[in-house]
Amino acid sequence: MISSNHTLLVLLWCLVAIFTTSVSAQSLIEQALMRAGENAMQLRTALDQISEAERTGMEFLIAYMPQQDLQTLTADFLLGHVTYAYKAWHQSPWKEQISEDLFLNNILPYANVTEIREDWRKNFYDQFQGLIKEAKTPGKAAVKLNHQIFKQTSVKYSRKRSRPDQAPSETIQTGVASCTGLSVMLIDACRSVGIPARLVGTPLWSNMSGNHSWVEIWDNGWNFMGACEPTGDDLNQGWFIGRAAQADRDSRLHAIYAVSYKPTNLVFPLAWSEDTDQVWAVNVTDRYTRLKEDLPDGVVRVMFATTDQNGERLSAKLTVKDISNRTIFQGKTNDERFDANDHVSIKVELNQRYRVEVKHGTKSQVSMIEIKAENQLFSFQLSELEEPSDTSPGQNRSK
Repeated sequence: MISSNHTLLVLLWCLVAIFTTSVSAQSLIEQALMRAGENAMQLRTALDQISEAERTGMEFLIAYMPQQDLQTLTADFLLGHVTYAYKAWHQSPWKEQISEDLFLNNILPYANVTEIREDWRKNFYDQFQGLIKEAKTPGKAAVKLNHQIFKQTSVKYSRKRSRPDQAPSETIQTGVASCTGLSVMLIDACRSVGIPARLVGTPLWSNMSGNHSWVEIWDNGWNFMGACEPTGDDLNQGWFIGRAAQADRDSRLHAIYAVSYKPTNLVFPLAWSEDTDQVWAVNVTDRYTRLKEDLPDGVVRVMFATTDQNGERLSAKLTVKDISNRTIFQGKTNDERFDANDHVSIKVELNQRYRVEVKHGTKSQVSMIEIKAENQLFSFQLSELEEPSDTSPGQNRSK
């Protein structure tokens, strides 16, 4: 039997912990207000006008707010985001499985990385809530959004985007975005309807073929998907799985990171803004390296691309045959609709030669290639019908 003195001691420690946490939170807020300078009045107004039920959320945002935002964001901006974030959370069918910590760090935040700060939440809530009315889980809802929002807004992937870290309005206005811009838009859409979501990516694939960003959403654990790249109704699928499985958790450039609004002891190394030190992250590499494809000894994956005279990728017919003239692959190379690092990939035998034919319209090219390493990128330019360049690996950066 537990003594009354022991019970009293436990209660006392609980009260001390609560008091200490409260004092610590208030200290963080006061420090943030001091760093806000002349904009502190806006932040104080936001704190004064927020309802008591939503005060924790407002305090969280201000306590951990990046320095530039402390000095620029208005009370109206913050009040709108906090109010609609709580509304979406409370209305979602999956509310009971979303803890307050998940809500604060992965639904409530108004931004992901370095994009322009925008008041997107109410508009996205009004626009996308109807799309997920039949969904009973955050995973099903997120898949539905990934299928629909880019069609609804006429947005597609393109390297011709104005900048990598576009905010949603920039993406919708131009109709194009990089993998990062698409991810930002999908994450914001998810958050607007109460789905915990965060940006994930690597500054540089371990095969040196560029950077990439994608999305994780919470449904009884973190699950991933490529923005504007739905894989049917499934999560945890994507063209980048093979490369993600080769990530290096101990390498700053080749690890995989997930963004955290709440500060951690780790800064996200952004490929497009290497000096930025206020985007926090957690290292999630291990989750992806466990996805490594189990290939037989001597078998590797290689990639193929076809371009025109301007370097634009083409959807060309691709046929690969072994030295006995047996067809081992028929398909098409990826054009500019796909991520810059997303090339058609096939399994071949190391140190073997293959006959490759690419055809686009009236132009075609036949070449012999030799497999020297995993993840070689064989790039064919059809304009002048030259021999393919054997790059191991390719050097495009998707950002």
